[in-house]
Amino acid sequence: MTATVAADKVVRARRVPVSRGYRFELVKLVSQWRIRLLVLACWIAPALFVAGVSRQSTLPSDTLFGRWMHATGWAGPLVMLGFAGTYALPLLSSVVAGDVFAAEDRLGTWRHLLVAVRSPRRIFVAKSLASLTVILLLVAGLAVSSAVGGLVSVGNQPLVGLDGHLLAPSDAAVRVLLAWVAALAPTLALAAIGLLGSVALGRSPTGLLLPPVVALAMSVAQMLPLPVAVRLALPGYAFIAWNGLFTSPTQLGPLLIGVAVSLAWAVLATALAYLLFLRRDFTNLAYDGSGRRALTIGALPLVGLTALTVGVVAVATPSMGSGIKQDKVQRSVATAFAHLYRMQTEQLHRPAVTEAQLRASAACTKSDGQAAQEGAGNDWRCVVTWHLPGVPVAGTAIYQLDITSDGRFVADGDGPKEVNGYFLLRTSTGDAPNPLWQFDGNVELLTPH
Repeated sequence: MTATVAADKVVRARRVPVSRGYRFELVKLVSQWRIRLLVLACWIAPALFVAGVSRQSTLPSDTLFGRWMHATGWAGPLVMLGFAGTYALPLLSSVVAGDVFAAEDRLGTWRHLLVAVRSPRRIFVAKSLASLTVILLLVAGLAVSSAVGGLVSVGNQPLVGLDGHLLAPSDAAVRVLLAWVAALAPTLALAAIGLLGSVALGRSPTGLLLPPVVALAMSVAQMLPLPVAVRLALPGYAFIAWNGLFTSPTQLGPLLIGVAVSLAWAVLATALAYLLFLRRDFTNLAYDGSGRRALTIGALPLVGLTALTVGVVAVATPSMGSGIKQDKVQRSVATAFAHLYRMQTEQLHRPAVTEAQLRASAACTKSDGQAAQEGAGNDWRCVVTWHLPGVPVAGTAIYQLDITSDGRFVADGDGPKEVNGYFLLRTSTGDAPNPLWQFDGNVELLTPH
């Protein structure tokens, strides 16, 4: 009888719930001074940054939606999202997920943890969930803080979309939220890469640097003249594909593919980290990771996933070229110009017109017609033509375009001066930014024409 009771106690002692391990790991993470500092910074700094920039006389017009930070508070969180996707989120993923396993190697505490939990599987799940919780808290802080800073400093005003149409404040709020939610997918992919590096490379600082290095490599790849299928096969594309949420109709194809690819990377990298973690030798206190195992089990499957994704996207969509065609550029420029011309008309208190009445069109050439009329570059030139009711002569305006490889372009007005030649307009209520002076646009890469 005594032996049976003792055996029951031993069995019960071995059953440590994942929830207890999760709470323990979460407390360990939050108790670190650098994690507390990051949480504080993510919930305070974006609001101060957006509020400060919104009150400056010069705006970050080279950043998407930066030119509208004086006009609406919803531009601030989008500017912050563009910055976070390039710099902040990879670094946050590195600090949290890239060090969660390596810290135990540096401190030599694996034996104590295994004795307490008695299950490497539960340890891995608890550490992964704790890292995910902290990362979600940091991302939520960036989104909420930047939105609050913009709304408090500028106000809840309509937002100008990438095709020039006005988004009502409620519509803008929903799309901003969706953009930040979409950015979670590549963030999770980078966090999973951080877990994989932390497990595979042990106490080596290389594991900690892995997420920002991968993010930097993907950013460089997006700037190269690669086919659209290759761009979509990289998880970092979801950091820029949210642009399509701010057009009408919304360009959901690239965004959904980018999110799906990012989640596939997150699942595969986490599974690989799990397999490596279960196979490691916890009795070796000098363990510094296995380079060969990290290559064969860690890196090669992710390369295979990329190749598979490129093939699937190439077969499913017309995406083996640049996706930037002359007719699509002309259509995007004409659409944005028509919307913004109506906005300028309203500012100047002229008779209202509709897009149908304007019948705006654009004739665009690349390199003065001396090169192939497709692809990215800053050598696009467009002549926009429009018509006004009762005016027999059509109006024309010239724009110089700088189109990046992801389809985003900046149209810089080059005359006539009364249309797009000045930054400010003289209105009855004072000077106001001229919406036709410079504007952002987006070419949908996946449409065939």
